[in-house]
Amino acid sequence: MKRVLSAVILITIALPSAGWAQTAEPTGQKTLAATVGVYAFPSKGQDASQQSQDEAACYQAAVKQTGVDPFQVQKQAEAQAQQNAAAQQQAAQAGKGAGVAGAAKGAAAGAVIGEVASDDAGKGAAIGATAGAVAGRRKKKQAQAQAQQQVEQQAQAQAQANESQITAFKKSFSACLESKNYVVKH
Repeated sequence: MKRVLSAVILITIALPSAGWAQTAEPTGQKTLAATVGVYAFPSKGQDASQQSQDEAACYQAAVKQTGVDPFQVQKQAEAQAQQNAAAQQQAAQAGKGAGVAGAAKGAAAGAVIGEVASDDAGKGAAIGATAGAVAGRRKKKQAQAQAQQQVEQQAQAQAQANESQITAFKKSFSACLESKNYVVKH
């Protein structure tokens, strides 16, 4: 009984490694269509080599027709993201020094008012400096918020433009593949 059990275990272990098991394992490579988010399935028995040729031809045709190369759009989007990050940092610096400038303006105005009102320019300057610093900080925050909003709006507009270009490319690419007898989903 032990020998039979051992033989069954050995056969069970050896079969898959001997190539007797007929399981299909994915190769891990994406097709050109899948790389751009379009999935094409042969409907007339085209083999992998033919599908690769058809996808390459349709890719070139779609680029020519739409003027959009998805790989270039992706590179541009990455560069734009870096520019947006730099712009975000600049926006955070907007209005820098506004508190000090506001304090100086407030102190000058406060000194004049204090001198006229109570013959105490120092007290008026101190009050004016405090009020000016508060107003300056408020302006700084407003400037930063406005700059941040502008950067975000530009980034959103660029993302929408990129998406529109990719959609146009996918439609053209899909139509070409369908004309070559593929079932296409995206």
